[in-house]
Amino acid sequence: MGLDFPFDIIGFDLDGTLVDTSGDLTAAVNHVLESVSRPLLSPDTVKQHIGGGAKRMLQQGLEATGGIPDGDFKPLYRQMLTYYEANVCVHSRPFDGALAVLDALDEMGVRYAVVTNKFESLAVKLLTDLNLAHRMGCILGADTLGTENAKPSGAPIFEMIKLCGGGRAAYIGDSIYDIMAAKNASVPSVAVSFGFLHGPVEDMGADAIIGHFDELLDCLKGMGSN
Repeated sequence: MGLDFPFDIIGFDLDGTLVDTSGDLTAAVNHVLESVSRPLLSPDTVKQHIGGGAKRMLQQGLEATGGIPDGDFKPLYRQMLTYYEANVCVHSRPFDGALAVLDALDEMGVRYAVVTNKFESLAVKLLTDLNLAHRMGCILGADTLGTENAKPSGAPIFEMIKLCGGGRAAYIGDSIYDIMAAKNASVPSVAVSFGFLHGPVEDMGADAIIGHFDELLDCLKGMGSN
């Protein structure tokens, strides 16, 4: 840990926080909607449904376009996951400034990790395709500890701290699930206003808010001095 940096571990949500995955997630939802003759959704609409996992995202997409077909959800869900796994990194890219933050954390010897409500296998595949997986202290998905322990549970945050060797941690996210998970694990939270927001970023109750990754390190230093 850097002498003037107060955290040993920084945890990141994935979708809408570290990586802009909206293009590929929108394509996966629309792939299913098109197959059942539904109107397609814009990325801005799909963004509002991201954060609670793929199942919730598809459920909300179907509900927004006429409801969930009787008895047909499971095959549609499998269809979406199959399509998404094959196209997980067509449009997805790290948010502006994210890689510079990771480089700076590396220089300070600060460990970092991803804790996401994406399935672990999809998170690993995406981060591998982006050449980031090997840099992570760990990658925890919604199913890593069992879906009952996915965010907003604090369990994956506790697991992240354990797998990264212990120490003082902070968590960065863009949804209420992220901020609640941080609170449930008693670690400071930072909300990103550029993420896939479901409402005003101020309403999430994060300890701090940033509008660009350029602000994150100074924000964390300020939080650590409190």
